[in-house]
Amino acid sequence: MDVPSDIHVRESISSSDGNPSVKPAPKSPAMPVPFTYAPSPDGTDENLLIFLHGLGDTHVPFSSLARSLNLPQTATLSLRAPEQIPYLYEDAYQWYPSFTPLGELDPHPNPTPALTLLSKILSHLTRDCHWPMHRIHMFGFAQGGSVAVEFTLKLWRDSVPSSPPNNLDGTLGSVVSISGPLLSYPTLTSLSPTPLLYFHRTLPSTSFDIAAFRKGFAVVSEVKIPGQGDAMPKSRTEWEPIMRFWSERLGRRVRGGGLYEVTNETASV
Repeated sequence: MDVPSDIHVRESISSSDGNPSVKPAPKSPAMPVPFTYAPSPDGTDENLLIFLHGLGDTHVPFSSLARSLNLPQTATLSLRAPEQIPYLYEDAYQWYPSFTPLGELDPHPNPTPALTLLSKILSHLTRDCHWPMHRIHMFGFAQGGSVAVEFTLKLWRDSVPSSPPNNLDGTLGSVVSISGPLLSYPTLTSLSPTPLLYFHRTLPSTSFDIAAFRKGFAVVSEVKIPGQGDAMPKSRTEWEPIMRFWSERLGRRVRGGGLYEVTNETASV
């Protein structure tokens, strides 16, 4: 799961919203699942990027991915799903019950356990670690992507009745889903303002997925790559739109630099 070394994001302009520049690390007693946290490599924790792995995986490969991205002013948090897949005697986890009693993939899974888990984690991050919600970004692959987008909509749905216009409560900084569709079809009175990027292969067709996203999110960016099945981005060409998306959404703090831009310089990862 390597990021091409000739694509990275650098700073050029900046601003600050006054939140602490160095955030406390998450604490294990308050985190219900194993995780790997890394503060921003440049010492300024302005953004938090949360990684959710796919079905049958763990957080470990995504911890390595987080380090290789090396995003400016961005701490990273890789979470492991809570449930071990039944009858598999290996490190293979799922975010919610995914199989029928016959061992087939459940066509109508219920992600509620994962959403409840993430609510507890988000509460710890915002209350104890001082992360503003709009500085928290999510990246999920396959099942992890579905959980990320469902959770983003849950936050917005829960906040709408009590939030005045232009309130950032219930709004994350952004969400990226790699081949992870919504599991529900949204019926919202107002769309979530959290920007979404949906990355997927051309096969199978995802027209229904995109239609569902547009029923839930006000800002939807689609990246369609030739190929078949679920797979992480593999090349410079495939990573570039994701890096550009982040360059437009990551917060920045005045520190002699600022706005992030995608460059083709050689990066050390």
